[in-house]
Amino acid sequence: MKLAYYPGCVLPTSGKEYDMSTREVFSFLGIELQELEDWSCCGATAVYNMDNLLALALPARNLAISEKSGLDMTTPCPTCSYWLWKTQEEMLDNGTNKEKINKALKGTDLEYNGKIGAKHILEVISDDIGVNKINSKVIKPLRGLKVVPYYGCYIVRPPRKNPFDSPENPTSMDRLIEAVGATPISWDMKTKCCGGSVVVSKEEVALKLTYDILKKAKMLGADCIITPCQQCNLVLDAKQVDVEKVYNDKIDIPILYFTQLLGLAFNISPKKLGLDKNIVTVNKLLNSLGLSSN
Repeated sequence: MKLAYYPGCVLPTSGKEYDMSTREVFSFLGIELQELEDWSCCGATAVYNMDNLLALALPARNLAISEKSGLDMTTPCPTCSYWLWKTQEEMLDNGTNKEKINKALKGTDLEYNGKIGAKHILEVISDDIGVNKINSKVIKPLRGLKVVPYYGCYIVRPPRKNPFDSPENPTSMDRLIEAVGATPISWDMKTKCCGGSVVVSKEEVALKLTYDILKKAKMLGADCIITPCQQCNLVLDAKQVDVEKVYNDKIDIPILYFTQLLGLAFNISPKKLGLDKNIVTVNKLLNSLGLSSN
């Protein structure tokens, strides 16, 4: 199985550990990720606020490259995933937008017809690969580990025609946690906003939203929180020390990408999974599993 891989702008830089663990896990599962040649920014939410056509044309360019290669696309970024599938839906449902988008692509030697779409890697792993196969691949069961699955407010919320998970009570990561032998903690904050989108403009708001999530996870006895979103990871992990200072409350909960958790169960070395790049130390967690940090 081969997929076109669209890392997006964050993963090669501040989200490096997400990129590393994604590539390692997919390789372990026998899926080849072919990084999209000459990919460009999808525009994310910023461009949409300025120009709707440009917000569609930017992801359309990446989809056109994938379509030209004949490969379906996957991406680890929930925001990129949203704009990629939204663009495909616009191409298939709106003839006027299809014409405008391809007019915008004119001069790039590319054309997009909506034949190729994109899925978030969580959808690929949970649905296309499946929980049973994940379970069969486990080498190091993560027994005794209590894990909080935090989906964030973006990955399952957009109004898709065929959603891959429930927008109110998603369970795809819960099932993956069970598949690797760990225990998922049931809670009511799976899709609560972490404030990641306002962490620069309204930091005090972001820190309060983040604190509520971290405090609840700590109260529930979580050994770690996993997420499929680099923006959520940023505030929950990198901003955890700021939260502790503002609220005078020691949290100390490791924040892992869900791919890092899977990688540990597949006995991939923590260093290859980028766990040494996590801000909140994972050493205690690794020790509890009888693993070294290398």
